[in-house]
Amino acid sequence: MSKRSLLLTFGFFLMTHLTSPTAEAKLFANQFVEFDLPPNWACLLEGAEWVCQNQQDATKKKEAIIILAAKIQGDQDTLDQYGAYLKNPKVYTTPKGKSVTSEVRYARNQTIMDHPWVDALHLESEIPGFYTRYLATVKEGIGVLVTYSVNKNKYPEYSTMFDSMIKSLKVFRREGGLNASGIGGATSNLFANSKPPAAMTSDTFNAGIPAANTEAPKPKKKGGLLDDPMVLYGAAGVGGLLLLTALKKMKK
Repeated sequence: MSKRSLLLTFGFFLMTHLTSPTAEAKLFANQFVEFDLPPNWACLLEGAEWVCQNQQDATKKKEAIIILAAKIQGDQDTLDQYGAYLKNPKVYTTPKGKSVTSEVRYARNQTIMDHPWVDALHLESEIPGFYTRYLATVKEGIGVLVTYSVNKNKYPEYSTMFDSMIKSLKVFRREGGLNASGIGGATSNLFANSKPPAAMTSDTFNAGIPAANTEAPKPKKKGGLLDDPMVLYGAAGVGGLLLLTALKKMKK
């Protein structure tokens, strides 16, 4: 094989692996959403909501949780009203009587899989010491909410994984599935239907998770680094130069 062929082959290999996922995801679907679920994660129906966590590692199970909720669409279920709600801090009292006011990092509209959603990020809006990202929308007469909560000390570790799940998120209303999914009535509150398990809301729940980079996340611009073809071509070029240098040394 010629040097040129070797370089082209190596460049193609590098670009392919830069853009491919590192682990194989599995598709989860219920009566109103579907998305790619990471390995070792599972979603279980608990009462009127679905709870998704890592089921293979007890420590990681405490670090992050996804909750899925839906309800019959009422007068208060519109994207504008969801956005207005999520732009305001949430105030609540913990089981130990501590008053908590969440910090709003952002609240905006975005399109996922050709469907509009409200996307917001709060600190300590659902669980003390946790970030929670909210994705809310309406479709075919139902309101749907997906929350992604992660310990603030673990946010950098989970943010990319959550982004991948969100990019694959589809919403629909499956016929005959309303009763089985526990969807609430038109007058119920969608955000009140997505409560995390009581154990996770305790003040001491995250005490054993070591500190890490807790700098507040900022909204990402559309398109990541690997979405830029010039970056990919540059990376492939660097890889090719490294390979060429190695070939020259082999000839000496």
